[in-house]
Amino acid sequence: MTKTKQSLLGLLLVLPSFLVLTFVVIVPIVLAINESFRNEAGQYSLEHYIYLFTDKVSVGNIIFTIKITLISVMLSLLISYIMAVYLRFSSGVIVKWIQKLYMIPMFIPSVIASYGIINMYGNHGWLSRILLLFGSEALPKIIFDYKGLILANLWFNIPFTTMLLSSALAGIPDAVIESAKDVGASRVQLFLKFIVPLSYRTMLVAVTFIFMGIIGGFTAPYLIGPNSPQVLGVAMQQIFSVYQETQLASANAVFMFVLCSLMGYFYIRTMIKDDKSH
Repeated sequence: MTKTKQSLLGLLLVLPSFLVLTFVVIVPIVLAINESFRNEAGQYSLEHYIYLFTDKVSVGNIIFTIKITLISVMLSLLISYIMAVYLRFSSGVIVKWIQKLYMIPMFIPSVIASYGIINMYGNHGWLSRILLLFGSEALPKIIFDYKGLILANLWFNIPFTTMLLSSALAGIPDAVIESAKDVGASRVQLFLKFIVPLSYRTMLVAVTFIFMGIIGGFTAPYLIGPNSPQVLGVAMQQIFSVYQETQLASANAVFMFVLCSLMGYFYIRTMIKDDKSH
């Protein structure tokens, strides 16, 4: 087979996926960007972006979304890292049970999980009833509050993040750990100088996926989030379906896309710099 035929065959194999990517991702993004810059008269204008960053409610939604996202990412990463390290360097019955159970939330649909959180932590949920049996009614507001969103984000992201980090830690040879211990490395030194450097690439992958998943989340914020402020996904749906302001909803969507693009750029740039250093 000649090089020309090989190139043509390669192009034909890539073409279906490229067309799907074009019409499912690229074209909608271009149309949303174009629509976000048009006013009601059909003229190009920045009025929707000016509104997005000057309106009190809109600014509150942006701050609330970024706040929830950053807190959820940090807590998910911290808890998942601790769990992954524990599963990697410990043994026993508890470890075996955790290994069998921690991935279960990944197979539960977000709608069912959200209603489960409502039934458990709501004002008249199971936790409130259990506390009432012991004479306590001091259950803090969790549902329809930012705490409920963080709880839901942890539920959805800890299993996946733990799975990624566990696979990275599993690739660290026992000989490296034992050698470090033999030369007198403490647990803190072992973690900072060996475990983190050998797993931080996977950690960046996990952070990127968590960030993009949370900032674009809709189901859990819609069901258990507060009415005001709202995360951008819920606010965008309200603007589009309730107020019928398509251009403003597109501006929200473009802003969310920019945030995800910045995170993606940070990830790619970090990976490229790391590859060059090696």
